[in-house]
Amino acid sequence: MKKVLLISTLLTALVMTAPLAARAEQPPEMIVEKMALKFSRGVANTFTSIVELPKQTVLTVRDTGPTGYLIGPLKGLGMTLYRGFIGVTEAVFFMVPQPGYYDPMIDPKYVWEGWDVKQDTTKVVEEK
Repeated sequence: MKKVLLISTLLTALVMTAPLAARAEQPPEMIVEKMALKFSRGVANTFTSIVELPKQTVLTVRDTGPTGYLIGPLKGLGMTLYRGFIGVTEAVFFMVPQPGYYDPMIDPKYVWEGWDVKQDTTKVVEEK
């Protein structure tokens, strides 16, 4: 009984410490740079979130036509609140390496990105 307990304790300790030994540490300068990028991205998204209102209106009108004038501002209001919330969250928690090691929490990561025309992948191209 004692051998089984000892072996299971040793195996548990090995499993718990193996990932720590295998993880490669990044230089502190890289970590600080990623924290600074996350902080600046958060501040930028907080202050530019209002641009989502016209952006979503333009994108929705372009994609759906005249009904976009009704739906676009609603989407814009929602995205303004969402991007502002994400910006504040990233600015406050810039030292936390989540999600995914200081990756952006929203896509596109800035409001001025993502204005390009979406490609329609639903149409099948017929070959002659």
